[in-house]
Amino acid sequence: MNFDSLWTGGHLATMAAGGRGYGVIENGALGVKNGRIAWIGPAGKLPLGAAEGAAVVEDLAGGWVTPGLIDCHTHLVYAGNRAAEFEMRLKGASYPEIAAAGGGILSTVRSVRAAGSDELYMQSLPRLQAMRASGVTTLEVKSGYGLDVANEMKMLAVMQRLNAQTPVRVVPTFLGAHALPPEFEGRPDAYVDLVVNAMLPLVVKNGLAAAVDVFCETIGFTPEQTECIFQAAVSHGLPVKLHAEQLSDSKGAVLAARYRALSVDHLEYLNADDVPLLAAAACVAVLLPGAFYYLKESRKPPIDTLRNCGVPMAVSTDANPGTSPIFSIRIAMNMACVFFGLTPEEALAGVTCHAARALGLQDEIGTLAVNRAADFAVWDIASPAELAYHMGDSPLRYTVINGKRTA
Repeated sequence: MNFDSLWTGGHLATMAAGGRGYGVIENGALGVKNGRIAWIGPAGKLPLGAAEGAAVVEDLAGGWVTPGLIDCHTHLVYAGNRAAEFEMRLKGASYPEIAAAGGGILSTVRSVRAAGSDELYMQSLPRLQAMRASGVTTLEVKSGYGLDVANEMKMLAVMQRLNAQTPVRVVPTFLGAHALPPEFEGRPDAYVDLVVNAMLPLVVKNGLAAAVDVFCETIGFTPEQTECIFQAAVSHGLPVKLHAEQLSDSKGAVLAARYRALSVDHLEYLNADDVPLLAAAACVAVLLPGAFYYLKESRKPPIDTLRNCGVPMAVSTDANPGTSPIFSIRIAMNMACVFFGLTPEEALAGVTCHAARALGLQDEIGTLAVNRAADFAVWDIASPAELAYHMGDSPLRYTVINGKRTA
């Protein structure tokens, strides 16, 4: 068997059991052909002559290999920052109060609208590079800071450019219904019409997004408005996702389950009685401990119920300028363990196999298995638990994306 490249001499955390264990292969080997995993298993069972037939042989020298980490909920593309709002919150202002005063999402909207495409790209690129440094090989990015046709398309085009000009796989999500733009104040239904009848057809025509998301919340959009957008997305063949139950129990998760959403995200106010609906619909619960931390939230998602009902729990940074300016997926893993009670094993599943499922990419990435994309990270660690245990260290040796080693 001839490989383009072969990795030996290390340990593999395959995550191939769907989050039920690390799937460890000690003293393992991994062969890659045409950007995909062609063979994986104990080194002692390598096909005869495999090392001699490989174009490149890499000695892992006792390191660990995991699937490339996946950040499945971010708002990475934006301009400006909101450090002043961080200070306001620490002086007692609430998130809704800041939003009502013209801050919050609308502050970033003004900055994005004022920025050209090149500027928006150059401001976003360092954030993506920071995520790469924490082991991320796939990154979801949402629009939602343009809130008009031209600027939403501009954001999505920048995502395409990041995908084309960096090694990281960038998965774009259309979040036109992120907030109500000021020019539509008092006319939310009219804005929903714009999203459905003007923005979404352009997104579909130009292939700019892999999914559609909505902020269903007391300061966002109602379940009825959300369903209108969901219906349009489904009619165009796009899967849906949802910002749900972050600030209140708006029953957005129930709606999302009815539309078999890829994921429901945040969920601090999710009613435990609604969790079986998510399980039945195969929805992924995306936990965002960074926003929980920055907003000084005290109510936690119903982790035990999610766990007991078998709902996959992904973990993500929610990287955004206002409520979670975090660009390390490993910090999010640690927060998920400390704040929400996930085990390190669950946290790693949350940024690999479960995060892949939240993007509809579970057959492509998120596990180390034959025929999956050769996306993985090589670490200088003694055990996989260290990835959620430490903060501030840099154990990443390098990543491999589609079979190609990256810095």
